[in-house]
Amino acid sequence: MTILGIDPGYAILGYGVLEADGRKVRPLDYGVVETKVGTPFPERLDMLYAGVNELLRLYKPDCAVFEELFFYHNATTAIQVGAGRGVAMLAAQQGGIPLYEYTPMQIKLAVTGNGHADKKQVQQMVKLLLNLNTVPKPDDAADALGAAICHANTSEVSRAEFRIK
Repeated sequence: MTILGIDPGYAILGYGVLEADGRKVRPLDYGVVETKVGTPFPERLDMLYAGVNELLRLYKPDCAVFEELFFYHNATTAIQVGAGRGVAMLAAQQGGIPLYEYTPMQIKLAVTGNGHADKKQVQQMVKLLLNLNTVPKPDDAADALGAAICHANTSEVSRAEFRIK
């Protein structure tokens, strides 16, 4: 199963692509889709949509996994991140693949065994679990890989609960 993990954003959208066979996972790719400050917001959303479509074309994933939005101190940022998440979800939905979402706590628990782990712990465990030479950079890519690992380690029965219907 090929899993596309997505850490939503509008300036930086992290992605991680894994091949999962049971509980064995191997990374295929990871990185970010970036949009430049000063670019009109609709154009930024178009860049994110195009970037996710390109990932779908390149890797033909069996599913897409999204980190749920958690909490933002700034309402404007939350709305913009939500819009970025929305266009990424739309691209995946139009790609005809199942969509799943997990909370940050669920992802941290699946990756580190601690739902309250900090970013460095998650990054180090992603590096170890995927046998990478270095910690994935930037953080958004590591978070996307973490979401994909979480999905790979979730049982078939539980997956139904996290599917976006």
